[in-house]
Amino acid sequence: MASAEPRRTTTFAHPDRFVDRHIGPSADEIAAMLAELGQPSLEALVDAAVPAAIRLKKPLDLPPAKDEHAMLAELRALAGRNRPTRAYLGMGFHGTLTPPVIQRNLLENPGWYTQYTPYQAEIAQGRLESLLNFQTMVGDLTGLPVANASLLDEGTAAAEGMTLAAAHTGRERGATMLVSDRCHPQTIAVLQTRAKPLGIELTVADVANGLPEGEFFGALLQYPAADGAVRDLAPLVEQAKERSIAVAVAADLLALTLMRPPGECGADIVLGTTQRFGVPLGYGGPHAGYLAVRDTLARSLPGRLVGVSVDADGAQAYRLALQTREQHIRREKATSNICTAQVLLAVMASMYGVYHGPDGLRAIATRTHRYAAVLAAGLRAGGIGIGHEAFFDTVLAVVPGRAGAVVEAAAGRGILLRRIDDDRVGIACDETTTRAHLVAVWAAFGVDRTDVTGLDEGTDDALPAALRRES
Repeated sequence: MASAEPRRTTTFAHPDRFVDRHIGPSADEIAAMLAELGQPSLEALVDAAVPAAIRLKKPLDLPPAKDEHAMLAELRALAGRNRPTRAYLGMGFHGTLTPPVIQRNLLENPGWYTQYTPYQAEIAQGRLESLLNFQTMVGDLTGLPVANASLLDEGTAAAEGMTLAAAHTGRERGATMLVSDRCHPQTIAVLQTRAKPLGIELTVADVANGLPEGEFFGALLQYPAADGAVRDLAPLVEQAKERSIAVAVAADLLALTLMRPPGECGADIVLGTTQRFGVPLGYGGPHAGYLAVRDTLARSLPGRLVGVSVDADGAQAYRLALQTREQHIRREKATSNICTAQVLLAVMASMYGVYHGPDGLRAIATRTHRYAAVLAAGLRAGGIGIGHEAFFDTVLAVVPGRAGAVVEAAAGRGILLRRIDDDRVGIACDETTTRAHLVAVWAAFGVDRTDVTGLDEGTDDALPAALRRES
């Protein structure tokens, strides 16, 4: 009886490779394609289709291919080299705790993976209801009656607010927009980029003591300011109204659970980000922006609006409203060219609000503010100057000539602080702040304090009673 032919391993590669399963046609499909085209090989097909003059003359500079599991192992090893830090930089980006039920059922559920507002209301009632909750939450917190179903981020929302103000006042091309120098730097950068092709001039100025002289169609204020300062908006809004200037306010939604809403101060437009409502930092994005306006501006509002209607059976239903504003109907005359929103992140922020409720959001804001107040008290006790007496979550520390050294010392303790200039450092507390973090920050400033509880008992809040929310 003849012996069996010995088996030989022709390759050590795993037979179930990602590239074979997901990328490109199979061998049978390639053969069928070549037969249809009358080409003997892929090389011959390339020769016939791609002129030699534009063809790459050398191999691609790529490492050897890996199968899916080997690649995942390599990525995990690379990720393991990262050093986790705590970001207290502020400027619209804050640590937040994503409730596990939201993480599991929304963020990690592909059924919710879309940045678009739904086009088919019949099959998207749940998503539309979530977005209506988003709009309602934003409207309640800002004190304005109409809010859209999210925009791309705070900078985009500010740019849309600028063009909305220009269109509303009828002073678009060649007109000037006033921007507070206490707005977030990335927001100012986006405004500059957007203004240039529109022929809008930007004036970035200090408005702490009033609006500067000049003709402006709109003004953008930050509340609280990028350096943490909390100031009464009402006097500035009153000055603006006397000069027929539309007022937009970039506001922190968590702060608005404790502070007087801009809408009650007379603002026409309120905008910002909802990142700190349960949406992870994600290395800077994506995060859902928001934009709210007065009733008189509703038909000029960019983005999409969800409304409540009645279906054919007389039952309550949700649908997209005021669509005559949008580009699929008005084309180049639309109020904006934004159909894309950040719906997944807006739904997360909406559900974060539902999960915690009004009392829970206020409790988170109160805790965040108390940590900031105690942090400032500890710095003062250690001889560090504090730039503002009134603040919500961001403390401005004054350390003449030492800002770089302080920021470096904090980084060595795993905490990232904002170096504003050589003399000032910003520290933004958030939902994730702990007592140990306060002690580490104090140590970075050279302050030897550990008595967080004692400081808490002897420290007043840093929000003026006149600016407290009553609605």
